[in-house]
Amino acid sequence: MNSRFDRHLIYKALALFVIWLLLTESYSPAHVALGLAASFGVALVNTDAGRYPGVAIRWLQLLPFFPWLFGRILISGLHLSFLILHPKLPISPALVRYRTKLGHEPGIVLLGNSVTLTPGTVTADAQTDELIVHAMDDESLYDLQSLRLERKVADVFRTRTIAK
Repeated sequence: MNSRFDRHLIYKALALFVIWLLLTESYSPAHVALGLAASFGVALVNTDAGRYPGVAIRWLQLLPFFPWLFGRILISGLHLSFLILHPKLPISPALVRYRTKLGHEPGIVLLGNSVTLTPGTVTADAQTDELIVHAMDDESLYDLQSLRLERKVADVFRTRTIAK
């Protein structure tokens, strides 16, 4: 193993282990050992440091990204609640092809997962340069079609900036 692979493996495993501890709230020795083993196992299966040359996560950019995404999830949830509770049910569902300029799988995965986590939209298919997104209405697609979400994802990685 090379040192870059080792570093990525350790960082991922520790991040997964912290998430495990926060979500389970159980600190018995058996549970901690199971969480540590599972975290390293998942990190080992999912770490391939040389697979995407020139693509690196800017870890400090994740700090503003996740609260922003959480806020968008809350706002979209309220919007979807309004649509559902409205007497006329003003939805206009559609499948939309969205071309992305991210150019690498980790960014497209983060983009597709962010779309799916946002109420009112689901990523139905993802390719190397395109997402197929199902949306309940046009407003649900705003962050995606305005390139706002893609720019935020591009900021997380050391990749080219998305033009406005």
